[in-house]
Amino acid sequence: PPGRRVNGAQRNGGGNPVTLFEMVKQGKSAMQSVVDEWIEGPAGPHQLLHLIEMFRNMQNVEIIRKMTEEFDEDSGDYPLTISGPLWNKFRYSYCEFIAVLIRQCQYSIIYDELHCNRLYSNRSNCNRLIIIRCYICLQLQENQDEIENMMNSIFKGIFVHRYRLDAIAEIRAICIEEIRVWMQIYSDAFLNDSYLKYVGWTLHDRQGEVRLKCLKALQNLYSHRELFQKLELFTNRFKDRIVSMTLDKEYDVAVEAVRLIILVLQGSEDALSDDDCENVYHLVYSAHRPVALAAGDFLHHNNTHSCRAEEALAKHRGRSSPNGNLIRMLVLFFLESELHEHAAYLVDSLWDSSQDLLKDWECMTEVLLEEPVQGEEVLSERQESALIELIVCSIRQAAEAHPPVGRGTGKRVLTAKERKTQTDDRNKLTEHFIMSLPTLLSKYQADSEKVANLLQIPQYFNLDIYSTGRMEKHLDALLKQMRLVVEKHTELEVLETCSKTFSILCSEELSIMNRVDIAWSQLIDELTDRFSHAVEELLQEGDEADDDDIYSVLSSLKRLTAFHNAHDLTSWDLFGTCYRLLRAGIERKVQALQCSHYSIMWQLVKITEGSPSKDDLIALRRVVKSFLAVCQQCLSNVNTPVKEQAFMLLCDLLMIFSHQLMAGGREGLQPLVFHPDSVLQNELLNFVLDHVFIEQDEENQSVDGDEEDEANKIEALHKRRNLLAAFSKLIIYDIVDMSAAADIFKHYMKYYNDYGDIIKETLSKTRQMDKILCAKTLILSLQQLFNELIQDQGPNLDRTSAHVSGLKELARRFALTFGLDQIKTREAVATLHKDGIEFAFRFPNPKRPDCPPPNLAFLEVLCEFSSKLLRQDKKTVHSYLEKFLTEQMCERRDDVWLPLISYRNSLLTGGDDDHGSITSSSSSKTGSIRSRKSCAAHRKHTEGEEDELCLSRLNDLGKIAEMLCDLLVDEQCWDVSGVMKVVLSCLSSRGLMEDDAEPIFEDVMMSSRGQLEDMNEEFEDTMVIDLPPSCNRRERAELRPNFFDSAAMMEDESPRPFLLVSLF
Repeated sequence: PPGRRVNGAQRNGGGNPVTLFEMVKQGKSAMQSVVDEWIEGPAGPHQLLHLIEMFRNMQNVEIIRKMTEEFDEDSGDYPLTISGPLWNKFRYSYCEFIAVLIRQCQYSIIYDELHCNRLYSNRSNCNRLIIIRCYICLQLQENQDEIENMMNSIFKGIFVHRYRLDAIAEIRAICIEEIRVWMQIYSDAFLNDSYLKYVGWTLHDRQGEVRLKCLKALQNLYSHRELFQKLELFTNRFKDRIVSMTLDKEYDVAVEAVRLIILVLQGSEDALSDDDCENVYHLVYSAHRPVALAAGDFLHHNNTHSCRAEEALAKHRGRSSPNGNLIRMLVLFFLESELHEHAAYLVDSLWDSSQDLLKDWECMTEVLLEEPVQGEEVLSERQESALIELIVCSIRQAAEAHPPVGRGTGKRVLTAKERKTQTDDRNKLTEHFIMSLPTLLSKYQADSEKVANLLQIPQYFNLDIYSTGRMEKHLDALLKQMRLVVEKHTELEVLETCSKTFSILCSEELSIMNRVDIAWSQLIDELTDRFSHAVEELLQEGDEADDDDIYSVLSSLKRLTAFHNAHDLTSWDLFGTCYRLLRAGIERKVQALQCSHYSIMWQLVKITEGSPSKDDLIALRRVVKSFLAVCQQCLSNVNTPVKEQAFMLLCDLLMIFSHQLMAGGREGLQPLVFHPDSVLQNELLNFVLDHVFIEQDEENQSVDGDEEDEANKIEALHKRRNLLAAFSKLIIYDIVDMSAAADIFKHYMKYYNDYGDIIKETLSKTRQMDKILCAKTLILSLQQLFNELIQDQGPNLDRTSAHVSGLKELARRFALTFGLDQIKTREAVATLHKDGIEFAFRFPNPKRPDCPPPNLAFLEVLCEFSSKLLRQDKKTVHSYLEKFLTEQMCERRDDVWLPLISYRNSLLTGGDDDHGSITSSSSSKTGSIRSRKSCAAHRKHTEGEEDELCLSRLNDLGKIAEMLCDLLVDEQCWDVSGVMKVVLSCLSSRGLMEDDAEPIFEDVMMSSRGQLEDMNEEFEDTMVIDLPPSCNRRERAELRPNFFDSAAMMEDESPRPFLLVSLF
């Protein structure tokens, strides 16, 4: 370590290193000069001999002890094994020092036969491998036979004992690195199966850094083509292991494994089987980008090897070029992988290795547009769709210059070179597709999938080129094709893509905006007129309307809805027409509901961005109120999609037009605020219970009895999760009463796999809003489940049944959510017990008064929350329980009274000790010391003196408690740390605390932190959330003996300070 003396040497006054150890460690001087200065010094030969002896005996315990003494070290850490940047640099400098030293002294004492033999004969240290490698490098030309004879003893003496059995992974990695150097320097002697097998065996090492070093060593060997023949047997023996390492849990190892396989493939095309290649191919879809890029490089090399005519046709372009063949092969690979929705991942994987191919948009366009030449296969429909998808993904990658979603950690800042490349690529693709895109749209006009992809291309254009390049005629051709697409297709994906492209082309900063806006307005006028006439005819015909009339209305409405999402169409007054359609009673109302919702949103945008008049606010409120009424009626519609759409729109509108609308100084929007009444809240809750918490079998039966495949099941589950999340937001933001959450919380265990995360998050947010009200909601959910059990099984519940056990398990999970800080949740837990006791004794037994109440078994469920009560609160709760008990009840010991007995015992347990307080009952070091000191103090007094001392301390404790209450009541004194200092000072001054005793609460907090890490159901009270301010938040309050008196609760609603008696 720096600053220690080496062999009595010290640093000079300027702080420069003056010892060999310091100079090597800092590595600031040239190593050649360091070696020369050290050897040529007065004690050079003696120090050199001493160094050789040190290398020979470095693992000897006595020598290590002697070195520690000479270095004046207090630590036993070995410099070569210490981690950190400084010591990593030291290891590098150390190896360099040894290499320079041996090279400098190659004709000196180091190569003395006696010292060489002594060095080779000892096998106690792996650092010797570095020295041996230096010997080999210098003696190969002069002593090859001697070196070859030595290798057997070296391997048996050093390498074999270290490459696999050494406890330090870095040492094992050094072994592999050194043997690689030997093989590469003198391949005739070392590059054979006798030595290669050790590298192959180490591929199974348990540490990733060792496996990584093996792969890199093999890469160095395979990169030399002249060595490949000697590696053939090794390849056949360990090829399967190398291929399997592409799936290594360490991503760095997997990347290097793929790179090694590429080198193997380059050395011999027949080295890998088709199955081996398939195992690597699928990694192009990996979420880890370095692995995917390496797999893409492998795919590119494999495809390139298949195109034998690349060099001969290198000057050709277009479909007959090498890129044309590679593009066809890439399309076939994409289709065979059967992961069509992952085209963006495939393009990103090939981006580094195949940019020239992926940016050859001219060739791709020719493959799609030109007629095939003689003998060339025609692309099928699936192949054309795949190629178009790949074109769009490559355009997006070039224009945005960042990986797709799911790869990487987000958008990074581009360098100047990358920005220039991005600009050039965008201009290149714009210039090409401005002319070719209308032709592509015209050819594939009838295919919705192809058109939906092609319409995305203008979104990545440099649109200024339309005007700067005088290409307005191509813009007109594009707008014409887009108009034809809208008139021909009703698929939602096609219409939404077309709407988004129109929105981008209509940007105000573009010079082409007027030309595009005229074409867009004409299209909307035509669609609106067609929709209005179709609605009029439908309403006039009434019940006599046929399917053609309904289709005409819905197809026009679907087109307008898609455009209304991205464009403000309020000037066309679509809401009035849609509202008439909704009131008409047609079954398929989904698009009408959605279009009306968009109309309301655009009206709200106008009002919030401008200065609305009172009439504007009243008009919008009238519109919103009427639409909410229609959506509420649709909740009972027989059409499931209509009901689900109405529910989602109701939840969204209630969120938007809630009290949050006035936030940010917008109090003038108060007329637009809506509060759902109890009827609407109940309907929304019932909808969730009927459509979210359903069994899988019930859902399957609802689809005409057909069994859904896995994809449809996942989609249905995703839809149900959205429904639950929409309703949960209403609870979290205090739009729907929190009591409605009881029906949600009670399904926490049963539907944990499907909705556990949503319910848990809802519970966390509601607790942060109001702890007491949340506790009441939890106990209400348990009461509802208990009532359901009573209805199913009768008053005599089977306490061992699965249903009762499930109810108790749910209560246990709820109890865990209160966390370890019982001070924060004190009042909430007490309220929960109060409500639970009242529920248990709410109804007397109708048969006889001395029989147990019907709900008495609920006390067994309530036992799960007893551990969350403080010690003094257990006494208070027990006193409240006693008010409901008669003398006969207390004496009964029958089985039916076991819930009461268990609950009473849970309240009495810990009542006289600290087990019920926040102090952990598990022993700790501080607690043990404190206990021993207390015993020692007691032994100093006689029995009479102890009684006298206890009485005195109790009086002092009473005074301190009164003083503490005064401090806490004082509004100016809420510094807990300050209060604790006062308390501890009083305790110490009055002899209530040993002079050297540690504060108890520090031990408690350390114990709590340790337990918190093991709690899976714990919520963090320090979570940062974005919630509206709640008007019913409660301050922490003292639990007084009359807390459970409802009259007292009504009289006193003022904040009450905590009584921290548990700390004493």
